[in-house]
Amino acid sequence: MASKKILEQKQAVIDEIKMRTESAKTIVLFDYRGITDSEAKELRIKLKESNSDYKVYKNTLMARAFNDLGIDLNESLTGPSAFAFGEDQIAPIKVLSEFAKEHPALVLKVGIVDGEKADQAKLAEYATLPSRDGLLTMLAGGMIGLVKDLSICLDLYSQQKEEN
Repeated sequence: MASKKILEQKQAVIDEIKMRTESAKTIVLFDYRGITDSEAKELRIKLKESNSDYKVYKNTLMARAFNDLGIDLNESLTGPSAFAFGEDQIAPIKVLSEFAKEHPALVLKVGIVDGEKADQAKLAEYATLPSRDGLLTMLAGGMIGLVKDLSICLDLYSQQKEEN
């Protein structure tokens, strides 16, 4: 039987996983086998730029934390798994997907986005969505177009009124 100190350390890790899971809008489990140290550092930098990060925990500790939270990811916790988490729903998925295109050794397994489980196909679908900033830019562009069209219409209407 493990000593009390070791059990306390393991419980602290489980609590950390639970805290990160509860505070993140998105979590993604991915297989990192075949990624070199320099590639892992590059991935961490890219994730940090999008207010995301990843950490490697033992699968048994992740399974206990997820079970405590009522999340069933046990079938995905086979082989080495890393745990990515982020404040944005799409950012960590996009970063990991782009990185996986350049480094085929990285494989996305499963994710939780806003409390809903997302398999590999769903993660690939999310990866194609524009970022939040991109969506806001599209919205602003559309709104500017409407205002421009309205101003042209009002100008033409005022010119027509002046002629009459």
